[in-house]
Amino acid sequence: MSIVQKNRDKWFSRLAGVCLVLLAAGAFAQQGPDKDPFQGKLFAPNVILDNRDALSLTREQFTAIRTAVVAAQGEIAEFEWDLREAYQQVLADLDEAPVDADKVLENVEKALLAENQVKKRQVALLIELRNLLTDEQMSLLRSLQ
Repeated sequence: MSIVQKNRDKWFSRLAGVCLVLLAAGAFAQQGPDKDPFQGKLFAPNVILDNRDALSLTREQFTAIRTAVVAAQGEIAEFEWDLREAYQQVLADLDEAPVDADKVLENVEKALLAENQVKKRQVALLIELRNLLTDEQMSLLRSLQ
């Protein structure tokens, strides 16, 4: 594999990860009040960036948000690989006859641990983004919800 192809694959993986973070965080933050206990307290990066002009984000805030999202994406990608690997093993284990329940459950546990780490990092990102906003910016975002 050439260096160009490796760099392209690495860039594509990061871009895909950022999209996943944005979609997951956006879905998390956009749920109804009965489903989102953090409504009005945490804000998804896409909501912040979609309202960048109304919020009068400074260049420093924008750069810090971008840096935080990219860093989170890199960490989340590691856990997503673990998650995919564990679920692929679960599927392979389920093809066996008879099914070894202990083996399947062990791999399900690995997948759930990785999924928990993804969610934990997503919430950490949302907290980091909140801390970059002023009280006035948060009030505006709350009014938009």
